[in-house]
Amino acid sequence: MRIGQCLMVLGLAVSSLGCGLVRYGNTWKVAVANQVDRLGYSNWIVIAEASLPAQNRPGIRQVTTNAESPEVLDYVLSTLEKTQRVRPQIYLTRELSALDNDYTPGIDEHRRHLNAALRSHETTELEQQSLLTLLEDASRSFNVLVIRTPTTLPYTSVFIELTPGYWDAESEMRLRERISHERMDKLARPTL
Repeated sequence: MRIGQCLMVLGLAVSSLGCGLVRYGNTWKVAVANQVDRLGYSNWIVIAEASLPAQNRPGIRQVTTNAESPEVLDYVLSTLEKTQRVRPQIYLTRELSALDNDYTPGIDEHRRHLNAALRSHETTELEQQSLLTLLEDASRSFNVLVIRTPTTLPYTSVFIELTPGYWDAESEMRLRERISHERMDKLARPTL
């Protein structure tokens, strides 16, 4: 009886240890892939450095990872590139480009890794507070996925706004102009 109990406890301990090891592996990738499958245009993804304030709005989902932000960015962009539904509009903090390696050791190496992970995607720079305000406004109506990383360099969060993958801003502008012209033509024509 004692041997059976010991084996059962040992088995539970080993299986718990195995689950713990898997939890810190690549499960964040599965969680991110599942969340990205649910996102559409006007949704946001934030790859957050360690000190970025936690958000608690209903539309915000958080995933924690043990991977540094360039690795997470690389994975997120590769996941987004597999879909035709959405395209990333990537925002970096303006402060990131102003940081100096003398005052922020490791920032130059981080920027190199970040640039490699960007895969030639264009970026827009805004001050971090402006990006947080955009994020707060978006979270009132749209979903936001925050992927929290252990990156401990200031202003290194990456903000990604999802735009339609099969419809670009130029096409939208042409459509709106056409609708406006048609509306004006109807107003200008006398009705009999």
